[in-house]
Amino acid sequence: MLRRIDVKDLKDNVFSLIGDEWMLITAGTADNCNTMTASWGGLGIMWGEPAATVYVRPQRYTKEFIDREEYFTLSFFGPEYKKELALCGAKSGREVDKIGECGFTVACGEGGAPYFEQARLVLVCQKMYAQDMDADAMPEAVKEKWYPNRDYHTMYLGRIVEAYTKD
Repeated sequence: MLRRIDVKDLKDNVFSLIGDEWMLITAGTADNCNTMTASWGGLGIMWGEPAATVYVRPQRYTKEFIDREEYFTLSFFGPEYKKELALCGAKSGREVDKIGECGFTVACGEGGAPYFEQARLVLVCQKMYAQDMDADAMPEAVKEKWYPNRDYHTMYLGRIVEAYTKD
């Protein structure tokens, strides 16, 4: 069972949390949402508020949901869910019911933002800013390594309005 906590009580190492354990970025409604696995992002303070930054490529189905909705969520899982997170990063919600295949149960936070009851940590974020990455501002080596198809990410900054953790 997830319980609400103050985001300032988080004890996790955010580098391991995002980069090693991965997260699911989810947006939409309880009845119509999509999720994707991500290992790029950040947590910190922006404009005096606890905030999360995530990066989504233009071809990702989840981007349509994030663009349309006011809220998105970040769900973090234990290592026993690595297979499910891999599936959510490899398959498109346009083609398969990823949430059903993973056996996830959708719950909702503020603004109806969907997240998963199986998560060990959930951050509910209200969009504050979105910006397409500027290729002209990137080093050539970064473009060559990470963007051979020139499919530059959109950066989303969200104010963390709720945090939930497992007991």
